[in-house]
Amino acid sequence: MPYEDGNAVAPPPGGIPELRGILAAVGKTPLIALERLRPDLPVKLYAKTERFNPGGSVKDRSALGMVRGAIRQGRLVPGRSTVIESSSGNLAIGLAQICAYFDLRLVCVVDARTTQQNISILRAYGAEVEVVTDPDPATGELLPMRLRRVAELLAETPDAYWPDQYANPLNRQAHLTTMREISEALDGRVDHLILAAGTGGTLGGCAEFIRQSGMDTTVHAVDAVGSVLFGKGRSCKRLVPGHGASVVPRLLRPADADHVVHVTDLDCVLGCRRLVRREAILAGGSSGAVVSALDRVAERLEPGSNVVLILPDGGDRYLDTIYDDAWVRRHFGDVALPQLAVSTGELVDIGRG
Repeated sequence: MPYEDGNAVAPPPGGIPELRGILAAVGKTPLIALERLRPDLPVKLYAKTERFNPGGSVKDRSALGMVRGAIRQGRLVPGRSTVIESSSGNLAIGLAQICAYFDLRLVCVVDARTTQQNISILRAYGAEVEVVTDPDPATGELLPMRLRRVAELLAETPDAYWPDQYANPLNRQAHLTTMREISEALDGRVDHLILAAGTGGTLGGCAEFIRQSGMDTTVHAVDAVGSVLFGKGRSCKRLVPGHGASVVPRLLRPADADHVVHVTDLDCVLGCRRLVRREAILAGGSSGAVVSALDRVAERLEPGSNVVLILPDGGDRYLDTIYDDAWVRRHFGDVALPQLAVSTGELVDIGRG
């Protein structure tokens, strides 16, 4: 019998069995009211806290959606197949947990910027880790070299599958649930949604649910200064992972966003520091980006509106960087920490078609 969703049984007519074990904990993350972050704003602020997924981030949804989809399609056979992917952080950890559950071999291609903590987590789940150290000679970026190594591994590994988070539509589809949960918690009234953009999965899935449901929600996508996602400027070195990219993913549809906010690495640091001081929420770098972006869109928020921030992960994997004063001063100089600073981000109108 086909192996489906962790059960050695055929799926029942009309549907797929419910997720079992640790996979049943993916999704249904808390929506938390933020009462202290910006008490001056005449709106209701909420945070969708994705750190409460079992792998610790919003990428658990993407990883589960892509792996389950491949199993359903027969492209992955638990106990036999190998998953090969390029990721230096949250998606890798989400895949590692899910592959361990389904008895799938995982080879993860990371680069020299990947923290030792993340590598240790991957290996704890049984994943094999390959580290790329030399950047692409033409662009100076590490991502092209990671993808090149993925292609080499796929060519030499029997029964291998590449989820390809940058192009896989199952990445987008996985985040229909993200927006559905937010909508259900607020009875369908979500006036503004602020989220970090990277592969286009979270942005695309949320925007698709909004369109399907006829919701009147303004979507604010947060990108990094030095990212090329929305065609602004040239790629340059960035310190904070989780949002932005040096190449435009095929999955990304810029029109899914109504507005784009570009934030700096320092904005991310200050946003994280402010969030933990004001709300006691220890969040990751892209969450800090979202918090700083809130300042940039504040004048667009109508009194009485519901505003939701998606916080992609927790801050426990950033203790040696964002939450380390010495690291911050080494990279940004003698900045005031943890006091509030004015965001240096830039708001760009692009309109959703």
